[in-house]
Amino acid sequence: MAKKYVLVGRLSIASELLDFVNNSLLPGTGVTKKKFWNGLDKCSHELASKNKNLLEFREILQKKIDIWHRDKKGKKNNIKKYSNFLKDIGYLKKEGKKFQIQTKNVDSEISTIAGPQLVVPVMNARYALNAANARWGSLYNALYGTDVIPETNGAERGEKYNYIRGKKVIKYAREILDQYIPLQKGSWKKLLTIPKVENNKLNLKLKNPKQFLGYTKKSNKLSSLLFVNNNLHIDITFDPDGALEVFNPEGNQDKSAIHDVILESAITTIMDHEDSVASVDAEDKVLGYKNWLGLMKGNLQVEIQKKGERIIRQLNNDREYISSEGNRIKLHGRALMLNRNVGHLMTNSSILLKDGSEIPEGIMDAFITTAAAIHDFKKQGNSKTNSVYIVKPKMHGPDEVAFTNLIFEKVEKFLGLKKYTIKIGIMDEERRTTVNLKECIRAVKNRVVFINTGFLDRTGDEIHTSMEAGPMIKKGDMKSSKWISSYENNNVDVGLGCGFSKVAQIGKGMWAAPDKMADMVAEKVNHPKSGANCAWVPSPTAATLHVLHYHEIDVFVKQKELKKRIPAKINDILEIPIAKKPNWSTKEIAKELENNAQGILGYVVRWIDQGVGCSKVPDINNVGLMEDRATLRISSQHIANWLHHGICSKEQVLKTMKTMAKIVDKQNIKDPALKGYNAYRTMSDNYEKSIAFKAACELVFYGRNQPSGYTEPILHLNRLLKKI
Repeated sequence: MAKKYVLVGRLSIASELLDFVNNSLLPGTGVTKKKFWNGLDKCSHELASKNKNLLEFREILQKKIDIWHRDKKGKKNNIKKYSNFLKDIGYLKKEGKKFQIQTKNVDSEISTIAGPQLVVPVMNARYALNAANARWGSLYNALYGTDVIPETNGAERGEKYNYIRGKKVIKYAREILDQYIPLQKGSWKKLLTIPKVENNKLNLKLKNPKQFLGYTKKSNKLSSLLFVNNNLHIDITFDPDGALEVFNPEGNQDKSAIHDVILESAITTIMDHEDSVASVDAEDKVLGYKNWLGLMKGNLQVEIQKKGERIIRQLNNDREYISSEGNRIKLHGRALMLNRNVGHLMTNSSILLKDGSEIPEGIMDAFITTAAAIHDFKKQGNSKTNSVYIVKPKMHGPDEVAFTNLIFEKVEKFLGLKKYTIKIGIMDEERRTTVNLKECIRAVKNRVVFINTGFLDRTGDEIHTSMEAGPMIKKGDMKSSKWISSYENNNVDVGLGCGFSKVAQIGKGMWAAPDKMADMVAEKVNHPKSGANCAWVPSPTAATLHVLHYHEIDVFVKQKELKKRIPAKINDILEIPIAKKPNWSTKEIAKELENNAQGILGYVVRWIDQGVGCSKVPDINNVGLMEDRATLRISSQHIANWLHHGICSKEQVLKTMKTMAKIVDKQNIKDPALKGYNAYRTMSDNYEKSIAFKAACELVFYGRNQPSGYTEPILHLNRLLKKI
């Protein structure tokens, strides 16, 4: 709770938030304090009851679905009857006529450039800056520092530069150049001299001369060549004097003096106020808002220590080149930044309404993050079209999407912005949105720029929605279940059918293992192959490697092919992943419980005790995985489901939680990120007094009764207790 409130109109506003808005956010926007607070006052009081009604309708539907499954317990689910039932109760909407989205003023990063997308907690300024600056990444560094280059035959990584490994990096990079910027004759691998540019013409003969866009020179010597493939830029940098020390500190070992291959990498970045942050009060919200404001103003910076040196990290400048016609080229130096607001469920104590209730947090987010983006309109450091991109998560069906549209309309009106300035991204992560996706898009057809799938949240909602249907299959078997493939295909089919190609993004989910880049390079090509023109990656390095897949696959050509296929069937999506014969052995059940419990505890202890909403958390096999609340939702709902159907007992689960807490404690106690002022405190020393352990248990034992199976209510309550 806030320490002090100030009454402004009918709103009681936390003093730190009021100070931030009045003295940092609004100056320079043209929006007065009176205009802003009057607008938020009117909007929040007008819409709070509608927000509440929508949440209550979720619960009404859930109760009806629970009764349906309980009444048919032991019987095979008849999909046709089930589908008709969902239509009767208003869960499944009648699909309307075909239409095409009408979104205008969309930046090219969303409409015509296909590539990786980062998601980063906005409360961490260093992470946010790294993500924004990940628009351009070193292929050499990405290869040298990851397992893409095997550590065999003398190519091990170490503290000193390894020439053998370096040669393998160079060979790999040359093969990439041969594949995506092929020469008319010969190979980049056999290039023995520095290329020349005279009278703006390149002396290298390319199979496709149009790929050469420009160059840079320093002291009249060639310093870089700029190429393009599938609308993505490749910048080959040169070091003719062997003086640069970024990749090889002992000089350039390349005969053609190629110093690096810089790839346009993270095309877009979602600055996240939701699943990847632990933001529970005014103090937390202001920190996130301040960082977003700094990104929009272009002045966010943070001091870091690297190898004993003090470094000020700030946003990268744009990149400049001379074109093949002798003209000046300027390319965006940063990823296009979107902002993920919270969903409709959460309220926040930063502002209290006239009746003393907390403001719907999504309404507050919409006003403040949009107002911050007005600063960008003057210099267009982010959006070149003066658009504000807000990704809206956890909406259930068309009515809730329409409600978000109403919020955005009111924000535009009260802040004096043109209609449809705010663009929306729809997270297709709730089942009621999935089966009504076309109608969800119709509700925002003039402002939609993004849809994507999220396996973890979507599975968590699947389990909770169908909780009474029976015990779910193992968590690891979910990805091969019938509904998942239909869900993934449906997202693409509906997006293409509604005219998303070359207008809006169709996205796919996260690669969660940041240390397993070789596996990612081998597997994540399936995302562009599926027709997705963006997909989530866990780090700037991963973005640089994943972008190679978009050089390999022309997504927009692939989308044309996919438009001809038979669309996914809604009835296939409604296939519930319950176990037909839940006759698992005692050992199998114990292993599943341990896996889920370890994941829950590993994430929750950092969230509650350290306020870390997203980090690389060791799994049960000590593999670091990027975890956020979506992971927590599926794991807690899965155990809750097995408890409910008697696959395991409460005593067994509690014993497992205590055993896994000891393992998590051992994993975390060695983590350097959890030392210092906010040092890690073990759970297993005193289970009864550990707020984190208590919260983890509540997520499981009370999971069946949580709204839509969400973890936020329990997490927020216990984090606030920890902060007291």
